[in-house]
Amino acid sequence: MSLLAVRDLTLAIRGARVLAGVDFDIAAGEVFGLVGESGSGKSMTALALMGLAPQGARAAGRADFAGRNLLALPERALTGLRGNEIGMIFQEPMTALNPMKTIGDQVAETLLIHRAATRAGARAIARETLARVGLPGDRFALSLYPHELSGGQRQRVAIAMATALRPKLLIADEPTTALDVTTQAQILDLLRGLARDEGMALMLITHDLAVVAGMAARVAVMQAGRIVERGATAALFRTRAHDYTRRLFAASEHRPLRRPARPRQKGGGALLSVEGAVREYRLPRPGAFAPHPRLRAVDAVSLTIDPGESVGLVGESGCGKSTLSRAILGLDPLQAGVIRLDGRQVTPGHTMPPQMRAKMQVVFQDPYGSFNPRHRVERLVSEPFHLTGRPRDARARVAAALEEVGLQADDMAKYIHEFSGGQRQRIAIARALIIRPALIILDEAVSALDVRVRAQVLDLLVALQASHGLAYLFISHDLGVVRKVTDRVLVMQAGRIVEQGATEAVLTRPEHPHTRALIAATPTIPADWKEPANAAQT
Repeated sequence: MSLLAVRDLTLAIRGARVLAGVDFDIAAGEVFGLVGESGSGKSMTALALMGLAPQGARAAGRADFAGRNLLALPERALTGLRGNEIGMIFQEPMTALNPMKTIGDQVAETLLIHRAATRAGARAIARETLARVGLPGDRFALSLYPHELSGGQRQRVAIAMATALRPKLLIADEPTTALDVTTQAQILDLLRGLARDEGMALMLITHDLAVVAGMAARVAVMQAGRIVERGATAALFRTRAHDYTRRLFAASEHRPLRRPARPRQKGGGALLSVEGAVREYRLPRPGAFAPHPRLRAVDAVSLTIDPGESVGLVGESGCGKSTLSRAILGLDPLQAGVIRLDGRQVTPGHTMPPQMRAKMQVVFQDPYGSFNPRHRVERLVSEPFHLTGRPRDARARVAAALEEVGLQADDMAKYIHEFSGGQRQRIAIARALIIRPALIILDEAVSALDVRVRAQVLDLLVALQASHGLAYLFISHDLGVVRKVTDRVLVMQAGRIVEQGATEAVLTRPEHPHTRALIAATPTIPADWKEPANAAQT
């Protein structure tokens, strides 16, 4: 007997068809996977079921949940279901959490809305629920605010909010995409345990095929608003009957991309050298008269990057990767050590000459967050010209940069919200390229992209490196991505480099326990699922 039965679900937004004839079932206690690339309709399916589709959307069909058609219920009835019988976890917990409220109040709020509970009773249940998701009260007070927690801890709070009332169905929309592999493994184990222990159905929406392989009994593949293939996960992963499914698998392969041999510059000096870098932060006093404790985020780190070389930097969230990158960019000062770019010492802040700063550019994880949404693409891409002086042919160079990353010259007249996530990341790369730097730092630059867009962006980066002789520092928690695009890899733990070497050697024959733990925590597709039965068709 199905807990949720979706039949011929269609959704149009202001006349534009988004979903067409979507059908699937989820049984009580089942983990069901819904996979596909960005824009395929996965999240819109969930929002339609929850009655949260954008303004101007019109849904049709049936979505029978425990005997009630969700698509026909009035808003008041849906409000009674949301959070009570159906919970939802979003990809970015900060969009679901109120930064002005404590975590205790936010979990308790669900209980106060749906149950006739006293405030004290609701907070007691909130404390119990937070402990159940790995945030015990002796370490995580109810009075903490979201900004005081890490990304993985915030996601646990979001899970606590969604499961506080023990719903019959939990919809998890990309719940682990931006998390490091060990935190991701913990969150997936948590979700799996909640489904098992609470008898709760779990609808897992993701673009990560390896996550689905380890979690879901059945899976449906979505393309352009339609289900194109469905079935038992193991059988579907072996068969891959639909061409789109095969393309998703091809994009997920972690084989190294082919890169031309790197030309050695005469003189043989490193482009970037970091020697004994130390970066400390002062923490709040534990008591009124106690001294300030200090956190050493980067602890005596040394590394080099040669011209044209691609180096990976991997590790868990909070290990110091991004802190080190900020020091290299001259955004944060060091307490000890020295950083040199092309033989000249990197100095922080305004003391770094603009010509030197122009040799380094950066591409961040969230391109939307690094762009001013009020400016057109032409101005956004041309921003680095303030370091070198605006050339007379600036507009032509912006057009050329956009075309080089696979966009159109006409795109310079648009605003950033008019582009998809993958296109925004291409614009961020164009901005980094516009002044022809020697080094580009990519800080989780593809972690939020779906597998096909990610593969396209990685191919683009490899091609640009070959044509311009770029050096990359590729910061990522995704070992598969690092394997694809880097020559060497450094593994960071608690501010220190604990292992380094040729990428394939380190990831195939790791020596340090932390490297082995990272590899073990990475979701994988079982070896006997990787070769499709109809391989001749691929």
